[in-house]
Amino acid sequence: MSIPWTEWIPMFARGAGVTLKVALLSAGVALLMSLLAGLGSGSRFAFVRAICRLYIQLFRAVSLLVLLFWMYFALPFAGIELSKLLSAVLAIGLNIGAYGAEIVRGSVAAVPKGQYEASIVLNLSQSQRLWRVVFPQAFVRMLPPMGNLMIELLKATSLIYFITLADLTYEAMILRNNYYIWTPYIFGMLLGIYFLLAACITMAIRILERKFTAWR
Repeated sequence: MSIPWTEWIPMFARGAGVTLKVALLSAGVALLMSLLAGLGSGSRFAFVRAICRLYIQLFRAVSLLVLLFWMYFALPFAGIELSKLLSAVLAIGLNIGAYGAEIVRGSVAAVPKGQYEASIVLNLSQSQRLWRVVFPQAFVRMLPPMGNLMIELLKATSLIYFITLADLTYEAMILRNNYYIWTPYIFGMLLGIYFLLAACITMAIRILERKFTAWR
């Protein structure tokens, strides 16, 4: 009895498409929140700092799976109904963004104080100091940990199976139910696909590192 690849491949391809869609949209939300909360936590305004730190602490403390359930199953009771896709993107993006905010904050704080002083001597405005002097140097520092975080985000997309969004894991479970005898091969293929996707992220981060560290 041979492995029915002709039935498996289309299902895994559909699942991979959903996984990539959720991952890319979630990454957009996560990176935006990382930037806003990471920079905001160092704001000179106490109110802004408090809001950003509350977001970071709250979303780092809450289980991603519970947050996903809350978005999809609990919000409708408050009259807010989100689609499966939007629930997944917001839950993953907000959760991962809270971790990314700490990376941004730490990377900005790691820029030598002499750089700030030099930018003041050059009579640059506060926004110019941030975006022309500080952030470009912080960006190089945050690339490796952000790359690792994006891999964690990719792996987190497997949780959307629990709200029946047809991602890779969902399709694999359907195949397992239909072809139980081939379970090791089905999940072996699932592992391989996730590994390849993670390897692509790692490669992209390394390319960015080489590009942005060439001047150093």
